[in-house]
Amino acid sequence: MTVNESGRRKKPDPSGARRRRNSTTAGERPSTIRDVAAKADVSVATVSRTLAGNYPVSTETRARVMAAVEALHYVVNVHAKALSGRVAGPVALVIKDITGPSLAHVAAGVEQEAADRGRLSLVCATHDDPAREDDLVQLMREQHAAAVVLVGGAVQDEAYRRRMAEYATALDAAGSRLVLVGRPPLPGDLPVTVVEYDNRGGAFQATDHLLTAGHQHVLFLSGAPGLSTSEQRGDGFRHALRAHGVAYQEELDLPGPYTRLSGYQRTKQALAAGLAFTAVFAGTDMVATGALAALREAGLDVPGDVSIVGFDDVPFAADLSPALTTVRVPYEDLGRTAVRLALEREERIGGDDHVVLSTQLVIRQSVRALP
Repeated sequence: MTVNESGRRKKPDPSGARRRRNSTTAGERPSTIRDVAAKADVSVATVSRTLAGNYPVSTETRARVMAAVEALHYVVNVHAKALSGRVAGPVALVIKDITGPSLAHVAAGVEQEAADRGRLSLVCATHDDPAREDDLVQLMREQHAAAVVLVGGAVQDEAYRRRMAEYATALDAAGSRLVLVGRPPLPGDLPVTVVEYDNRGGAFQATDHLLTAGHQHVLFLSGAPGLSTSEQRGDGFRHALRAHGVAYQEELDLPGPYTRLSGYQRTKQALAAGLAFTAVFAGTDMVATGALAALREAGLDVPGDVSIVGFDDVPFAADLSPALTTVRVPYEDLGRTAVRLALEREERIGGDDHVVLSTQLVIRQSVRALP
């Protein structure tokens, strides 16, 4: 007990004790809203109202609260604000691999559009693990993400469709939105936004360019069987063959992963088997770089002996020797469009939740017209 000037005993000041404890433990734990209230000698409710700015507070009280906030380096609990609806939820991008050049450009588009709209963007990698994808989508739901963007091709089997349906309904129930980028739409009337690019049209253009240049025998380094992007690009390839009256040769269609190593190995396999081809249509630019290495290793000139076309138009495609003719995919636009459609869906009455962006053939020096 202490004694005041009137001689009466004075009870200990719990808030003062709290202030003293805060000053000694500030380096050990983050300050709380209760610490701020104690230091400013106001209630917790008053601190909350002052920081929210949604309730009248006197100038003197506001000054005391803000001085306490600054002294204690208090940071507002963002999760609590999200629960109260006072802060916009982040945009989450869930991709297989953050190092791939094409996926990195989608991520850049997502980040730029989210930033332009005052949103935080989060990037998560699944490493092609469905269980990890499940965990990340659930985590983003708990974090009140405004949208969860899944990027990249997928095998469209029943298990995949069931998982996507569960994601869509669970996110929708939490006020979020599932966005599929580079994947076909799901069957049924599900709350999902789809942003695709024209795989079939791009593959048709690439193959048509080779056939028009006189190449009747094209080695097609397609993607993994069942993968949505490889299925669509295969459709475009075969459509172009039919349009030119050229027979499809199954032995020249070699499926495999979209990697540089796979492109190298499959091209060496075709050469070792003695397959006759004058051109290569690589499923991606990464596959094309592997094919280019295998052809040079075999003493073949590109495009003098064998022409080659890629798909993606990643930044290094123009710097290869020769510069690679390829199909340009608007990856950054895919990311931007995904965010825009997800965040504006409530404003768009009867708006389209399925968009297909166009692709474009970029002609460089890797294709030679045959006599």
